Amino acid sequence: MPVKSAQKRPAPDFHHETLLGQKHGTPVAGIDEAGRGPWAGPVVAAAVILDENNIPEGLNDSKKLGEAHREQLFGKICNSAVVGIGIMDVEVIDRDNILNATLAAMQQAIAKLPVRPAVALIDGNRCPDLPCPAEALVKGDQLSLSIAAASIIAKVTRDRIMCEMALEYPRYGFEKHKGYGTRAHQQALTQYGVTPHHRRSFKPVRKLIENGPS
Repeated sequence: MPVKSAQKRPAPDFHHETLLGQKHGTPVAGIDEAGRGPWAGPVVAAAVILDENNIPEGLNDSKKLGEAHREQLFGKICNSAVVGIGIMDVEVIDRDNILNATLAAMQQAIAKLPVRPAVALIDGNRCPDLPCPAEALVKGDQLSLSIAAASIIAKVTRDRIMCEMALEYPRYGFEKHKGYGTRAHQQALTQYGVTPHHRRSFKPVRKLIENGPS
């Protein structure tokens, strides 16, 4: 029996933006975030309004792109689109929880846009309270070009922040794991303790604080 080849997932397109534009008017902003899961660092959201006639080639979910490709596309998006970025630090995350901090970062990203969108298209299944209509799209970074662009802006912005953090705390490897819960990060936490950039409300960090470093 022949082996079935894996079905290739289609690349994101402008279909959802077109439908929303017809319903609510334009411009349409795509919104995505980076950094909900890490143990350290901020959560970052980006809002992007693409120029339909000047969309950079190769836009996709940031997780499907290599670092060099993301950096290249970051510059192209910033040069051709309207971009807003929202950043919520660990104090907000620990105070309000990661979901509310993420929604607040999305609100800030929309507020930072120099142009007010007619409607927003948001990755995921939940919309923040925005000054415009909004629609959530599950796996939107794989379906919508605007959300894919936002995912790249958010990811690159956050990665740069984590690399700067690594200069301040070089023993933690932030430039490599970007704050995610890798084994190396766990070992650094156990050996050196918690930094001001760690999310104390997250269970692995909270547990270490309670038990103390070894």
